[in-house]
Amino acid sequence: MNIHSFLEHHGIERNPFAEEDAQTDPVFKQHCIRNAYHPAWDKVYGDPTEPATAMIFGPKGSGKTAIRLQIDRHLVAYNDQHSDARVYIIRYDDFNPFLDHFCERLGRRVARKPEKALDAWRLWDHMDSILCLGVTELVDQALRTDESAAEKTDNGNRIDPSVLSRLDRNDSRDLLLLAACYDQSTSSTFDGRFELLRKRLGYSNWTASLDLWAGILWSVLVVGVMGSLFWNSADEQGVRTWNLLWLIPVFVVLGLLPFLIRWFRCQRAAMGIHRHMRVGKRDTRSLRKVLMQFPAKELASQPMPRYDRTDDRYELLRKFQNLLTRIGFDGVVVLMDRVDEPHMTGGKAELMRRFVWPLLDNKLLKHPGLGFKMMLPQELHGDVERETREFHERARLDKQNVIPAFQWTGESLYDLARSRMMACAVEGRTPEPKELFEDDVSYDRLLAAFESLRVPRHLFRFLYRLLVDHCNQFTDASPRYRIDSRTFETALAVYGRDAQRV
Repeated sequence: MNIHSFLEHHGIERNPFAEEDAQTDPVFKQHCIRNAYHPAWDKVYGDPTEPATAMIFGPKGSGKTAIRLQIDRHLVAYNDQHSDARVYIIRYDDFNPFLDHFCERLGRRVARKPEKALDAWRLWDHMDSILCLGVTELVDQALRTDESAAEKTDNGNRIDPSVLSRLDRNDSRDLLLLAACYDQSTSSTFDGRFELLRKRLGYSNWTASLDLWAGILWSVLVVGVMGSLFWNSADEQGVRTWNLLWLIPVFVVLGLLPFLIRWFRCQRAAMGIHRHMRVGKRDTRSLRKVLMQFPAKELASQPMPRYDRTDDRYELLRKFQNLLTRIGFDGVVVLMDRVDEPHMTGGKAELMRRFVWPLLDNKLLKHPGLGFKMMLPQELHGDVERETREFHERARLDKQNVIPAFQWTGESLYDLARSRMMACAVEGRTPEPKELFEDDVSYDRLLAAFESLRVPRHLFRFLYRLLVDHCNQFTDASPRYRIDSRTFETALAVYGRDAQRV
């Protein structure tokens, strides 16, 4: 018996339980993302006007990625409706590029052992990673020229190019400085992209080269004057005073001294950024060349990620937030997910703990205008409870919106299955999960069985396997369109035993 025929009999066009991963699930993305919610949705999503941190600890398959995608979609919709008070969305869910760059800086010996590499991971590495994502996205939006394509692929962070002309010189300088430190785009060369952004912002920097041109002019004058004196210094026998020649390089160096001092400072800053901004790709020469384009007085005392400390990162974060406020974003939300997927953590609780723990700092999690939505594996919650008093005083998890167990009841899983069936139903039909079963499978038994499965992924896998087992027992010539209790109980027992082995 064909599964499609079975579902078609119940008014369902396609199998609602064929997909398991929310990121590649068309039923979820097209339908359920708007109308199927976990009971803890309100606590996790919060109020976009006041971004706040929320932490979810849940087992694999419990729907952490699904709720992250829901938050993302709802924030995009919120931004579309509130053009003057939007929320900037940073999607912090692909850690491999940052960890790869990080390991390159540590050296091969340390990078070969993930536990040693992750022991060196610090809070400012997380902050640098988040700023890399946020700044690169902002520069992408600032340089976007095709507005029609931007509207079709709006990810909630689209900006009006005309707003860039309203930025004052200090704002333009801050955006260029952030781009110099954190822009990680590979769509064009670093120098070319920086120059294009500078022109788009209308940031004039001709005064940055005054010391160089003054030094060149001074050198020309020195060579001319000294050369003239040299040729006119001959005595009666025609012997010239050669002592004048060695003074030429001395005076030339004195004339170029302001430029050389600025070059040295920019080179030292570039080397510091290259060394201490460990999660990004930066070439010292290109970075120094870009820093040299800032006038010395405008670059003086500006924070840069050139030391192993968080102070500069907080200053840069505030600059980034101030820029976003000028552009029309009142808050920032960081969506963090998939910490068990990077190759360095490998799904191991001990490695994930070393990666996540530095981020659990109340100063950052409660930073004004910034909210984290953290989807964390269930194994980490046990580690949290076993941590020291010093850890809890630093993290202050009592001030965060923590959901210690992202659980589903039988009733909530039933509603989830129903919403997926309705999303796949033909127009005018409203199928119910209980309609798929014979009367000997009671509603209460369905709820109890669904609750034993615990998470949506297990529910979808079980229902898909159950449909296959049922259809394999009958032919198209002699079909049977309801599942009996024997098939149901057998499939449930087999699936439960297989799930325990995994």
